Formats: sequence, structure tokens, C-alpha cells
Amino acid sequence: MAKVEIALDAELVVEVMVLAGIGNPRDAVEAVVRDYVARGHRTEARTGETAERLREIETEPKVEEG
Repeated sequence: MAKVEIALDAELVVEVMVLAGIGNPRDAVEAVVRDYVARGHRTEARTGETAERLREIETEPKVEEG
């Protein structure tokens, strides 16, 4: 897997570490990102609204009534 290096505000990282209960800054941020992605997948699974389906909805012609 490719690695990416980013700079984050130290206070933000410390807050993530405290909330996640993880002592290593890299592991704490990775855990939060993985949780965010997993929540997105669970939401897609529940609603059936994938990014591909949303693109289809946006491109479908709108029917005007009246």
C-alpha cells in the first residue's frame, strides 16, 4: 500500500489520540480515517446510494409536471 505524509495541527492529533485511547499519533489518525471510511461503506450499504448511483441520478433528465 502506498504511504502519504501529511502535516496536521498538533492539538488536533492530541485530541484524536485522547478520544481514540491510542498513544501513537500515526495509529490514532489512521484509526479515525479507517473508521470514517467504514462508516461511509455502511451508510452506502443501508441506503443503496453508491457514488455511481448518485451520478446516474444527476444525469437522468428531469421531467417537469404541470
